[in-house]
Amino acid sequence: MIEVRLGTVRRVHGLAGDVVVDSHTDVSERRFVPGAAMTAVFPGSSGGPLALTVAAARRHSGRLLVRFSEASDRSSAETLLGADLMAQADPAEPAGGPEEFFDRQLRGLAVFDSAGRAVGQVGDVLHLPAQDLIVVETSAGERLVPFVAALVPDVDLAAGRLTVADLPGLLDGQELEAVPGEPSENGPAKAKRPSAASAVLAAQGEAAREERGEEAEGL
Repeated sequence: MIEVRLGTVRRVHGLAGDVVVDSHTDVSERRFVPGAAMTAVFPGSSGGPLALTVAAARRHSGRLLVRFSEASDRSSAETLLGADLMAQADPAEPAGGPEEFFDRQLRGLAVFDSAGRAVGQVGDVLHLPAQDLIVVETSAGERLVPFVAALVPDVDLAAGRLTVADLPGLLDGQELEAVPGEPSENGPAKAKRPSAASAVLAAQGEAAREERGEEAEGL
């Protein structure tokens, strides 16, 4: 089992002990269920973790509201403000569909080209509006690779490796300097590997929104 960060308690909602949680997982419906055990860790505090049990969870106006058995009123819920919610997860737990992976499952995978040559390892996963990207750490620096089946045709978690297609400029371009995105920490955010066609459609849609001056919806 490994420890993952599920979310952070931001504020109290109402008088019954509900708290607003900023979720760091794409599977909150699996994590925050009645009876689920987790611990509250307070960054910068000398105190130890606090064991919690989910009593209830629901969505309200787009926010995740959670109530814990150990904090059944507003006063006790206020003691949880700022806490990171941690839980144990099975490293082999499937993220969802066959083309979905938890970020933690991709980080650290060895990266090979289509000829079987080792070229680096996955350092991080970025979630951008148009598509997900993997950050490949190579001997020449960091490279960004769109996480689509045409460019990453094989992901073998059991073997601890993935394959990147041989495409000129994909791994031998300029070193990464700064890329806007939302790399997650150790929470179980997911990366989905769509087909090349769907990735192109997503990119076209993003371009159209930019032309209209619309703000793209984040992942």
